[in-house]
Amino acid sequence: MLIFPGERRRLCDGISRRDFLRVGGLVAGGVSLPALLEAEAAAGIRSSRKSVIMVFLVGGAPHIDLFDPKPDAPAEVRGEYKTIETSVPGIRICEHLPRIAAAMHRMALIRSLEGGTEDHAAHICLTGYPDGKNGSIEWPSFGSFVSRIQGPAKAGVPPFVSLAPEMKHAPWGVAGPHGFLGPDHAPFQPQRRGTDASLLQDMVLQGLSLERLRDRGALRASFDRLRCGLDGSEVVHAMDSFRRQAFEVVTSSRLVQAFELEREDPRVRARYGIGSTENVTNGGPRCMDHFLLARRLVEAGARCVSLAFGHWDWHSEQYRYLKDDLPPFDQGLSALIEDLHLRGLDRDVSVVVWGEMGRTPRINKNGGRDHWPKVSSALVAGGGMRVGQAIGATSRLGDEAADRPVHYQNVLATLYHNLGIDPKATRVTGQVFGRTEPMPLLDKAEPIGELI
Repeated sequence: MLIFPGERRRLCDGISRRDFLRVGGLVAGGVSLPALLEAEAAAGIRSSRKSVIMVFLVGGAPHIDLFDPKPDAPAEVRGEYKTIETSVPGIRICEHLPRIAAAMHRMALIRSLEGGTEDHAAHICLTGYPDGKNGSIEWPSFGSFVSRIQGPAKAGVPPFVSLAPEMKHAPWGVAGPHGFLGPDHAPFQPQRRGTDASLLQDMVLQGLSLERLRDRGALRASFDRLRCGLDGSEVVHAMDSFRRQAFEVVTSSRLVQAFELEREDPRVRARYGIGSTENVTNGGPRCMDHFLLARRLVEAGARCVSLAFGHWDWHSEQYRYLKDDLPPFDQGLSALIEDLHLRGLDRDVSVVVWGEMGRTPRINKNGGRDHWPKVSSALVAGGGMRVGQAIGATSRLGDEAADRPVHYQNVLATLYHNLGIDPKATRVTGQVFGRTEPMPLLDKAEPIGELI
């Protein structure tokens, strides 16, 4: 919370002054900066470029139609789309993903992903648990654990940022539960309306808009006047070091500049495309700008950025709708992967693309595919992982994992590993049932050996 000089108060030291700067935290999304800075210092963590971008395919994309085609299966299974070769010999994907196909040597496919949900919710991708709970305990999301363990990488940038807007179906719009870690480790959420409004207009820091924070001159003058009133007193000296660091955080321009996409090279912006922040039906937006923004945020210092793309829950006429889903997805994701490589970030930034479930192998009578939690596909890239491969396989009809089953938690364990966090040995204390307990990150903490 940032409080500018206002009501006069008399402190215990006898000094009468206006409200001093309360830098208890950058509370947009619940990020308590002094606590995070203190935790980082205590853990001996230094600035790191390691980060993760999560792309949530809202509603569960049809794995057979995208990444696990079955060209030799009956028509009611293989669907309408043909397959194309990728840059990796032997891996073929949907004909309407040509840009991703051309960049496949920089990605890895997981075709045997198990542990999905029957119900629609983002929890399985964010936490590794179907309903966000492990037993009766609300489990923290991946980004919240990273926030607690590693804290901010750079002053002025929250460690966990969610670009997911509010959605008509609320469980899809979950940005990242903080669980037993508390609101200090909830994601920073700059946009929660699902409209075409500017991201910067939506960003409000405890009532103070970033537009006002942009006025660096006025802000600095306010601080200078505040300092003049305090010089010589013991108030400033009594302020602990982490609050002073947090003071510096709120005056940083890194976060504001990351959101100013007009600063980007127009040629790079064109490669990503723009899309719309308007939500599709009751799902998320088809916004390619979010892929670019995710890259800018991890460059600025965010450790985990999540975004929600599109709406893939097509129970009828799916091929009519997929023609609007696939081109922007193909453009935005391929541009992100290529951009990370060109900027030398491909070994530091991990990318995961997945949904909460797969879709039924057989197309239903209405021309759509229904819920199929038994198996689905995921795509990963970057993070120094061994890419250019497909891991696991499904049966001839794509209805179950026939080789090398991989759980959502194994993917999350791999992402922890890429960040330098040991998913097996790490324990994080939290308030559980009124007690402070050391808690594991996951039940299944084994990273995917083929990737690391």
